[in-house]
Amino acid sequence: MSSAVPLETLPAIPVDRDGPVFREPWEAQAFAMAVKLHESGLFTWNEWAAALSAEIEAAQRTGDPDLGDTYYRHWLKALEGLVLARTDLTADRLASRKDAWARAAERAPHGEPILLPEDERA
Repeated sequence: MSSAVPLETLPAIPVDRDGPVFREPWEAQAFAMAVKLHESGLFTWNEWAAALSAEIEAAQRTGDPDLGDTYYRHWLKALEGLVLARTDLTADRLASRKDAWARAAERAPHGEPILLPEDERA
């Protein structure tokens, strides 16, 4: 059972006047995946906030200095945890999918969509 966590209690997403700021492309991808999975109904924003807060608190307990440079690592870990808890995806399948994505990203020309093998058959 998780309690609702007020969104304002979470560390702020780095932003500038145009919106979220990302240091690496994978951070923007993790952000977009969370938004899309929320829109699809996999979790509510309160559930998301609770999961992210729990990941950040766990990292701090193990020594994360919370300087902001690990924020999206916590984001991704919370996202993976929710996906594993709420779908039939297994940790092994998730790891396999991440590997396939990395290989597909290396093959994709810059600016072109990244297609996984099953996407290419469609």
